[in-house]
Amino acid sequence: MRLDEIQEQLRAQRRGARRRTGKGPDLCVALGSDHGGFELKERLRAALVARGIAIEDCGTHDTRAVDYPDIAVAVARRVTSGACSCGIVVDGIGIGSCMAANKVEGIRAATCHDEMTVRNSREHNDANVLVLGSRVLHPGFAKRLVFLWLRTPFSGGRHALRVAKIDALDRGRHDARAREPDRPQT
Repeated sequence: MRLDEIQEQLRAQRRGARRRTGKGPDLCVALGSDHGGFELKERLRAALVARGIAIEDCGTHDTRAVDYPDIAVAVARRVTSGACSCGIVVDGIGIGSCMAANKVEGIRAATCHDEMTVRNSREHNDANVLVLGSRVLHPGFAKRLVFLWLRTPFSGGRHALRVAKIDALDRGRHDARAREPDRPQT
């Protein structure tokens, strides 16, 4: 799939979800990493920019130690504010940043480590933040996963209701116990 097709898919999915300035590329990616993911983040940034994708770099800007929750939340907030279409966070393994990003209302972050998890995160879960682990992914493979993630559309259909339920949990409007079937008391 070509870059213009990727951009059109994201525009269609996110229409109205982010502010339109009329300037620059239509696809903007919030990108961030902790110190452990800095080198991979820089490689990903270069690859994205080379494809004409706008980047908002949320840090870190060197290998000095930083707290990954701060970076993950910064990326997540750029996505939920509408300033960026989606986000990518890189830390050592990917788990902690994913947990932190998912605390931001409206974020559906997914730690992905292969093509199947990337496709599923987009097709079934409409993930809007991709989280990668620099210690578990080869840089070339990580780039491949990023571009696969960007071009994979949300399939909607039966998955749309499930994503809506996830979003309702953010807003505190879903009482999971109300939907559980009656269980026999023991």
